[in-house]
Amino acid sequence: MTHATGRLDLPFTGICTFARSPYQPDWTVIDADVAILGAPFDAGTQWRAGARFGPRGVRDASTLFSFGHAGAYDHEDDVTYLADTTIVDLGDADIVHTDTVQSHANIKTGVRKILDAGALPVVIGGDHSVNIPCIDAFEGHAPFHIVQIDAHLDFVDIRHGVRNGHGNPMRRASEKAWVSGMTQIGIRNVSSTARDGYDAAHAFGADILSVRQTRKLGTDAVAARIPAGAPVYITIDIDGFCPSIAPGTGTPSHGGFLYYEILELLQKVAQDHDIVGIDLVEVAPDYDPTGTTSILAAQLLMNLLGFVFHARSQRA
Repeated sequence: MTHATGRLDLPFTGICTFARSPYQPDWTVIDADVAILGAPFDAGTQWRAGARFGPRGVRDASTLFSFGHAGAYDHEDDVTYLADTTIVDLGDADIVHTDTVQSHANIKTGVRKILDAGALPVVIGGDHSVNIPCIDAFEGHAPFHIVQIDAHLDFVDIRHGVRNGHGNPMRRASEKAWVSGMTQIGIRNVSSTARDGYDAAHAFGADILSVRQTRKLGTDAVAARIPAGAPVYITIDIDGFCPSIAPGTGTPSHGGFLYYEILELLQKVAQDHDIVGIDLVEVAPDYDPTGTTSILAAQLLMNLLGFVFHARSQRA
């Protein structure tokens, strides 16, 4: 009887990085296609906090998909995704409790380092306010379009003096010369944004679609509304999904999307556009003892990265 040599190295062993990718604490020597940055900041929340543990939860869940095979074979597409894609995990931006300005500055620094290295930034929040420094980091880059998956419009301007909470990111993005427009998908029910915020979003040219409108139009028609040829930044609030499958979030809203509705849309967007950045926010693991929400987030990111880099190789 012979025994295998080396380690089997199963997913439940070892230290949790995203997809068990190499940890790179030195942000001056990033050498990869993708760099993961945690942004465990949730002081921008207006209801339930807890998304500060989102990066840990999503990283932990991502190990489910890290058996060490050479890429991820999808029999439906007959494609092996991520076989030649290098990913590093930079750890987390430093968060200073109660200090939004410094915490956001630290997140911006991390994203800027990733961009300077020529890698794709993938930021795991944290509440949706972390999108503000992510977008700020693109100053000086070519204009891009934002695709937002979310239950809430997040187009509040100033509320009681607060400009950079988790209800403000799309309003702040609209003020940037390097943001050419946005498509906001999944917006539904009573919202954190009042009528004047919707009016401002429409004045900016935002295309706002509810879940029901998105379903009625269908994947291809929704994707076709995004300006042809525009680079795209994708921001995903986990509460865009129905809380029946993603209860682990601070502001759940019933009537959300199911997994394949968003996966198929993102696949189409990745096929048609160059993806310049991604963030996924508002996972708050403590509200979901099953871990389902974190698994959904990790699975979505893994598949999305596969689509992005397969599409890049096809275009090349």
